[in-house]
Amino acid sequence: MDNPSALSASAGPLDPEHPASSYALEPDVATPLIARIVTSQTSGTHTSELPFTGAPLVTFPTSSDDDVELAFSRARAAQPSWAATALRERTAVLRRFADLVLERQTEVLDIVQMETGKSRTSAFDEVAYCSVAARHFSVRAGRYLADRREPGMFPVLTSVTVDRRPVGVVGVVSPWNYPLTLSVSELLPALVAGNAAVLRPDPQTTLTALWAVELLAEAGLPDGVVQVVAGGGEIGAAVVDRADHIAFTGSTPTGRVVGRRAGERLIGATLELGGKNPLYVADDVDPVLAASGVARACFANTGQLCVSIERLYVHEDVLDEFLEVFVPLVRDLRLGTGLDYGYDIGSLTSQAQLDRVQGHVEDAVARGARVLAGGVHRTDVGPYSYAPTVLSDVPDDAVCTTEETFGPVVAITVVGSDDEAVERMNATQFGLNASVWTGDTRRGRRIAARIDAGTVGVNDGFTSAWGSVGAPQGGHKSSGLGRRHGREAIEAMTESRSIVVQHGVMRGLSLDTLYDTGAARATGLLTGALRLMNRLRLP
Repeated sequence: MDNPSALSASAGPLDPEHPASSYALEPDVATPLIARIVTSQTSGTHTSELPFTGAPLVTFPTSSDDDVELAFSRARAAQPSWAATALRERTAVLRRFADLVLERQTEVLDIVQMETGKSRTSAFDEVAYCSVAARHFSVRAGRYLADRREPGMFPVLTSVTVDRRPVGVVGVVSPWNYPLTLSVSELLPALVAGNAAVLRPDPQTTLTALWAVELLAEAGLPDGVVQVVAGGGEIGAAVVDRADHIAFTGSTPTGRVVGRRAGERLIGATLELGGKNPLYVADDVDPVLAASGVARACFANTGQLCVSIERLYVHEDVLDEFLEVFVPLVRDLRLGTGLDYGYDIGSLTSQAQLDRVQGHVEDAVARGARVLAGGVHRTDVGPYSYAPTVLSDVPDDAVCTTEETFGPVVAITVVGSDDEAVERMNATQFGLNASVWTGDTRRGRRIAARIDAGTVGVNDGFTSAWGSVGAPQGGHKSSGLGRRHGREAIEAMTESRSIVVQHGVMRGLSLDTLYDTGAARATGLLTGALRLMNRLRLP
């Protein structure tokens, strides 16, 4: 592997006057949040750790299966009253939440960083998202939930109204990588639609989710509407087995299990799963303008992001110019730990993540890949810190070619045309996010339309797409099922009901009275009426 001092990102360790070990949650911060967990006296405990150092962070009680049952019982008791609350009052809770999360951001930025190890900039992305999403659903919920009129079987005589009702209690099983964003992104549409919810956050990032629920309460959400249970996979499974709709974000293998369990119960499921997301740099880009955006697409949140870029396809005509800018930029990214904005890339969250990233890079190198930047475990910065890494000449049989790395690693492949780029981008079981960079946005749209992914950004990696919360977000192929954001999120967490009124029945104008005149005559009249409707192209 190449010389670490030449190829790895610059380090920004903690200020010696404020070592990582001094960053601890005060009891008066953690204790009130922990009190929101539904637990019994017989439950166990879990201790999360501080990724900056690997030291223990906080110990909290975990829930049992009986506790999950109690949480759903409480949520079901609270849901009818919440559903009966006027929509303007439900949206007012979201509006207040949108403001509060900005006002109170400092405290949650600290919690998010201490639980995940991410940079403060990446933590702020979560705060910004929560405000954007809450504002969106507070403004658009009326439109998404409004009754709609549809054409009836017979013009004038038949009227159809479709309304939407909450499913009941939505189960949310959220991951550790974006603990604020991926809890709130499911809770907001569920709540504004009149549902209650039971949330099971990942054990490593439970405090962040608890903080979000506490802030919803401060914004005016009634007691009982959101319940929080704590624990690992067995508690997540207990939530799946009781919910009226399940929203799960995580790996594809686990998502398949969740989908099967939801299918057995005939409940809806929103599953955002793994990705091996590609980005294409076309031959007409300005390398200087593109490089910084591409770097963010690859390395934001230390690469621990389901929509981040892990496969980079660069047109051969611009390869040298692009690499001359991109590789030094990656090398210069500041790697660090601490509760400040003094660095670009934070720590990986756990030993398991570090092992996965190291394993993927070492496998690629053993198979002939070259390290252009990074490829180094930066123990001088933190126990789980890994330098942003750029690989080239990665063979097709390397693990990082086909499996999601979920870390700060991107593999560069040279292509000779748009057609080759599209073919390679689509050659995967995944289809979550993709990106195209070009100087011609019309060309970008044409290329994007050929890519098999739930979201395709043109001249943006993922930020604009993720922040456009009116547009559906989700995956094709093995990357998921259903959609979050926008109208689709509301529809997933509600049941449609069609109310059909046949007018004129009391005056003898109905199919029944028509058939009473004789089947042959009735079918003849109906045939004529249907032909006329066809010619008029009535819907």
